Amino acid sequence: DERRAPLRTWANACGPIDRWQPVDVDESRMAPVKLEPERRWVRLLSCMSPFAQNIPVYLSSYGCVEEPVLLYPHGLQGLHSLQALVPSLLRHEVEMALEKLGLIWDRTYAWDVFLDMMRTQTWNALPTADLPRHFTDATRAVLVDWLIQVHETMHFQEETLYLAIHLLNCSLRQIKVTTANLQLLGMVCLFLAAKKEECLLPEVSGLCYLMDHTYTKHQLLRLERKVLCGLKFDLSYCPPLHFLLLLASIARCSAKVVWMARYLLELSLLEGQCVVFLPVHLAGAALCLSRQVLQEPPTPEGESAWCLASSVHVGSETALLRIIHILTNAAAKAHTRETCATFIKFSSPETMHVSRHPGLKKISALLGICT
Repeated sequence: DERRAPLRTWANACGPIDRWQPVDVDESRMAPVKLEPERRWVRLLSCMSPFAQNIPVYLSSYGCVEEPVLLYPHGLQGLHSLQALVPSLLRHEVEMALEKLGLIWDRTYAWDVFLDMMRTQTWNALPTADLPRHFTDATRAVLVDWLIQVHETMHFQEETLYLAIHLLNCSLRQIKVTTANLQLLGMVCLFLAAKKEECLLPEVSGLCYLMDHTYTKHQLLRLERKVLCGLKFDLSYCPPLHFLLLLASIARCSAKVVWMARYLLELSLLEGQCVVFLPVHLAGAALCLSRQVLQEPPTPEGESAWCLASSVHVGSETALLRIIHILTNAAAKAHTRETCATFIKFSSPETMHVSRHPGLKKISALLGICT
């Protein structure tokens, strides 16, 4: 059987012309690449909180400071290249990580894929977390928790879950739906996400069975058309999971740190406040909090790699602190809530029992956050 790459969105990152157009062979490309002079790290402005990281910059031999990528999150649309803004070491690590994760087949397009991820993520954050009338964050959390259970039952890919929740968040604000049809809307969003991400799809009758035949096949397909029209057939999404795996690869994080960060990131799906944040900020905050929870012994190599990865997800300190505050409260109360599907999911041996880690109960006191 063909082995499936863990991340499969490389085909959507470039247009078909860019992917398949034949390229003339240039002998100069086969020559060894001359690397730029080695750059050294310079730390600026130590952060006030114990868990926020310093903003790393590079100091070149010419004394020119090259600023972090995300100091220009809204200006990326007008830039064709960030060559002048990105250190060569960071670019090399990003290309290596994308290739390792299976996001690309040819390293020639690695940087273009990364730039596309950075551009499109700015379109995914919603302007406000307010829900329409008759809907509350608690109602939304119950629906998301149920979708997580259905997602597990179907054995879908993780990207399918993140896309489904994103479509749900957008649909609640774009189309009119009654409270009685809220469960149907969630199932339709999961069905659309599966059509985009999965190789094998469930039967519509099977989806109706999971809803106890509360809705008919005709109702499901009719609402599917309504959702697609409301979203203008735009199903594109760059999930925070991709940024998380990319950052973890650059930072040389251990498997347990990655699983803990994935757990915290999935908890953010239940929090309605998180829809206003950029995916890369959600991923960065989850990874920062994961490192603080596990408190693994630091090494010089690991700290250098983490400093390099921090230059990708760095953003305003206020936004990162808000996300970490939300995730800390969510993790501390996850085992006591009715919406505990994610807690159970990440308590298995396959996920290294990260949701039951004792550090999650003490992290609030460590960070000085009141739950």
